[in-house]
Amino acid sequence: MGPMRDLAALREQHQRRLSWMPWLYFALKPRHRAWAEAWQAEVQARLQAQETVRLGAGCFIAPEAALFGEPGRGIVTGDRCAVAAQAFLHGPLTLGDDVSINAGARLDGGRKGITVGDGTRIASGAVLYAFDHGIRPDRPVRDQPVRSRGIRLGADVWIGANAGVTDGVTVGDHAVVAMGAVVTRDVPDWAIVAGVPAVVVGDRRER
Repeated sequence: MGPMRDLAALREQHQRRLSWMPWLYFALKPRHRAWAEAWQAEVQARLQAQETVRLGAGCFIAPEAALFGEPGRGIVTGDRCAVAAQAFLHGPLTLGDDVSINAGARLDGGRKGITVGDGTRIASGAVLYAFDHGIRPDRPVRDQPVRSRGIRLGADVWIGANAGVTDGVTVGDHAVVAMGAVVTRDVPDWAIVAGVPAVVVGDRRER
């Protein structure tokens, strides 16, 4: 019984490792892939039965992630997407193929939603909120109206760790948002932006 208990403990730890570093799931050796795919099928079936969530083929969703979708505010992913542990996703949210959302990222679609293009990477701790409170001086913040214009990330974008993207922003294809940057205006294709508020500091094609 001892070796069996050890095997079960090792598999549980392997699942935790995949949850926090889901890119490892897509590189699993054949001896691990069978149990990992069965585990993911169970995790994803339960999620899709409980929430307005539709997942593409070959995705990885950490059971420790929080995905919430309601009718009219659902979450839809393309194929081979990955969502890591302690990520928070609230629809409306649409992900293209091969999108990764790493540990602790926060995406809330507000009313207008967040769309993310194919191959985009959202690093740990990144925050994307597609809504904003008013701040007029005539009433408390709690009584301010909330607006939502939506956020769009293009294809092949990298949002760095702990970066923020505010409501109404479009980040162009192939752009890079540096660690800790706060993006408050549109980012051109291929641009590298950094700072608070973020400004263009380079172009990927010139690296």
